[in-house]
Amino acid sequence: MTSGNSGSSNNKGSSRTGRGTGMRTDRPRGAPLSLPLGIPLALLAVLLTACAGTPAPPPSDARPSPRPSASPVAAVPSVGVLTSEGDHWCTASVVDSPQGNVIATAAHCVFFQEEDEQDGYEAGYFDGDLEFAPQYSGAAPGRYPYGKWRVTGIHVNTLWRDENEDRGDYAFLTVARDARGRTLQEVVGAAVPDWTSGPRRRVTVIGYPNEDHNPGNRPVSCTTRTRRDADEPYMVRMDCAGLWSGTSGSPWLADHGGPDRPGRLIGVLSGGDTDRESVAVLFDHRARDLYERAVRAGAT
Repeated sequence: MTSGNSGSSNNKGSSRTGRGTGMRTDRPRGAPLSLPLGIPLALLAVLLTACAGTPAPPPSDARPSPRPSASPVAAVPSVGVLTSEGDHWCTASVVDSPQGNVIATAAHCVFFQEEDEQDGYEAGYFDGDLEFAPQYSGAAPGRYPYGKWRVTGIHVNTLWRDENEDRGDYAFLTVARDARGRTLQEVVGAAVPDWTSGPRRRVTVIGYPNEDHNPGNRPVSCTTRTRRDADEPYMVRMDCAGLWSGTSGSPWLADHGGPDRPGRLIGVLSGGDTDRESVAVLFDHRARDLYERAVRAGAT
């Protein structure tokens, strides 16, 4: 397996740590009621009686709408997990490419950066027998309806690899053909990458939480609207509960129409401070350059 050299947040992949991207604030408490001095008690009683009654409910459009939650869905052929020696820790998905052999995930899923109290800072590419399992599901050891596809190359942006920059937290991997000579894309399909998306989109995110929150290894999905992240403008943010650790690398799909219509890939899940808040780097010219490098490497 080769590792590309083109090129987080509190990630939702493995237990490895990263930098937080969100911020939590406390709701302010109401100010104490103050009354003007010198009001006679009799007049005050009349005023309180006149004002008594049941307060009117707020207008319907002022009531907060409930936040969406991710829920189990039927497995999507082009979305699966990264796996090695029976373990999985991140989500990945197939990206449309000329050779039909490219998948996308988060950079922190395949290029690790750790700080250990004894060994100090360590960084490097995943060095095991890495495979992609599309439409994986079921309690351990799980089911592999489309088998496992051997990863042959890892391409990570230098912003992540060399500078530990959240804006580079995406990666493109290439995989080998199967024993019958077929490409991954012709077997399971692929989403078309979108390099020029705006931050406000309606997206469907599909991912695999780890077994502690998902013992059946079922994919979960959430469809909601995105917005630009106020703290890191190169990222887009969504609010949806249930996207636990393991969903790092999950595709953010605009125009998703079901298993047979994956839609357009605008980014992959990078992280978030809680399971309710998730962010993704919005694909741009840097992501396209990295993708094209993976395509060229996969053609040889």
